[in-house]
Amino acid sequence: MYQFLVILILLVCVLLAVVVLVQNSKGGGLAANFSAPQDVLGVRKTTSFFEKATWGLAIALVVLSLTATVAIPRHHNDNDKEQTEQAEQNQQENAATSTTTTTNE
Repeated sequence: MYQFLVILILLVCVLLAVVVLVQNSKGGGLAANFSAPQDVLGVRKTTSFFEKATWGLAIALVVLSLTATVAIPRHHNDNDKEQTEQAEQNQQENAATSTTTTTNE
């Protein structure tokens, strides 16, 4: 699940970068290539599409990032606890064994 979310986040990042780079802050961008028949091709619709796409992708990126944070695998912490407990038991056994061998000598 986590890997799937990471792949989606990367895809959204790439799409967001492309949408932002296609835009021009002065209202040009992709729509500037069609200078003569601006009203026919709908310059305003192109600009509003890219603006909506930018906002949608930005919101999707935030939601996916928060979801990925919740979905991070937590099994590493359990293994660390088990390893710590095993190490403590081994130390106790070693201490008991060393005192036994010391008293036998």
